[in-house]
Amino acid sequence: MSIVQFLGLVISFATNITLLISAIVVFIICLIFFLECIAALLPDKDIAYKGNWQNTKVTVLIPAHNEEIVIASTLEKIIPALKKEDSVVVVADNCTDATANIAREKGARVIERYDAVNRGKGYALDYGLCFLDSKPPDVVIFVDADCVVENNAIELLTEWAIATQQPVQASYLMKKAQNSHSSKDYISQFSIIIRNFVRLRGGAFFGFPSMLNGTGMAFPWSVIRRVNVANAHLLEDLKLGMDLTIAGHKPIFCPEAKVMGYLPSSLQASKNQKTRWEHGHLQLMQTYIPKLLKEAVSQKRFGLLLSIPDLFVPPLSLLVITWLGTMVISLFFGVLGVSWLATLIVSLGGLFFFTAILTAWYTFARKEFPLGELLAIPLYVLWKIPVYIKFIIKPEKKWIRTERENTP
Repeated sequence: MSIVQFLGLVISFATNITLLISAIVVFIICLIFFLECIAALLPDKDIAYKGNWQNTKVTVLIPAHNEEIVIASTLEKIIPALKKEDSVVVVADNCTDATANIAREKGARVIERYDAVNRGKGYALDYGLCFLDSKPPDVVIFVDADCVVENNAIELLTEWAIATQQPVQASYLMKKAQNSHSSKDYISQFSIIIRNFVRLRGGAFFGFPSMLNGTGMAFPWSVIRRVNVANAHLLEDLKLGMDLTIAGHKPIFCPEAKVMGYLPSSLQASKNQKTRWEHGHLQLMQTYIPKLLKEAVSQKRFGLLLSIPDLFVPPLSLLVITWLGTMVISLFFGVLGVSWLATLIVSLGGLFFFTAILTAWYTFARKEFPLGELLAIPLYVLWKIPVYIKFIIKPEKKWIRTERENTP
């Protein structure tokens, strides 16, 4: 055998192994996604937490930076749902508008914070928690200033938090503007249904910790003070969930408690929001998958490994891009005669993924999301490609609040 033939065999072998490893990784991700979506079809576990609401002191903590457009409507839904001993505390964070005055007029207790250096939602929440330290509530609930909290959501979150002594995440969904007929907005709304409801419900079946989604989050006081929330991470909520899980307080999902937000209608605001979400998720994957592996071994708490599968699944658009790229490359080398095994594995992963998407659509989204809009997914994925290119070239570092608009 000549040196050229030997090198050819080595290159062919290395290419085949690389393709197989890539195909298996993509397959595993698609399989996790499939299992979460299918498990979401199963009935919820029979959990009934009753009797703690009336005897529990609750504080709803709302971080607010220049939220004069939306703060009044948010408080009008929350305050009537509280008991006499409960309270709402609004942290007017570096505000230059009428947020603080409007919140006071609506009956909230307002504390104002000014810090030009430490900016971001995490710092505002920490400021509010420090304010509550002198007379802490039994349960504190974080709510964003631009959300609609359903009537019984506060009660349900409190019941679950007290009974389990764990952090609790409500079902947090987002709607497009009523006058929007944009395919991008339809698909954004659908992707949030999958991420914030379908996968959390399915993950709960397998015992995965719930991801925290930034609003509609309830914490027993002793639990939330176990971790430091003061940070400016792009996804401070997901980071908080990981930190709590490592500290021994696995968040759980309460699908019956519902909180609704609204997608930004302007293209730039939507792009900024997606960039923050996607880059934040990828940064958390880089940081917390190794950290969870390390802590599972050092603490001998192998239940921490249950956090990895859900975190391992990237944002849906990136998953589609990754699957398609792996499929094209494996087909190319298959035609060249390297191996068809990688193509077969990636194809099977794609079957799992698209079956999960159609199942989730039919079960949870077909009333609000016309089937024809699924055809626009390739265009939506193309719209997201610059977001991922930017992550490689110049990843987002600074937390930027999404610009508010009048809610429908």
